[in-house]
Amino acid sequence: MSVFEQLAPVFAQILLTFALLGWMRALRYRASATRTVRVRDIALGQPAWPARATQIDRAFHNQLELPILYYVLVTLILVTHTADWPLSALSWAFVASRYAHAFVHTTSNVVPRRFALFVVGATLLVIMWAIFALRISWVY
Repeated sequence: MSVFEQLAPVFAQILLTFALLGWMRALRYRASATRTVRVRDIALGQPAWPARATQIDRAFHNQLELPILYYVLVTLILVTHTADWPLSALSWAFVASRYAHAFVHTTSNVVPRRFALFVVGATLLVIMWAIFALRISWVY
């Protein structure tokens, strides 16, 4: 398995994160440019952004929470040379769950559906960590 094959889902996850960042930035810029929000209203992190900008902001920040554990895991998998197709498939499934979560978050924002997708992603990540931990215990 090539390094690119191992990192392709990571690149897809990073693409999602940057896309949400760009979207959030555009909405915030528009709110500032139209004076819907003034700098003094948000200078200390006050919740003065329009609802849509806040919704995209939260979707963006969600990509900085659970995926941190994913990035650490992929790094450890690369360093220990324990990558294989089952972990790759789980990795793609995790990233797909993050895309689905972001889609729900940025569209209907139905919280039970969004939470279910979060649980799917978290469960996939736990399975990946368990597989990695077992492999490391056998190898080292």
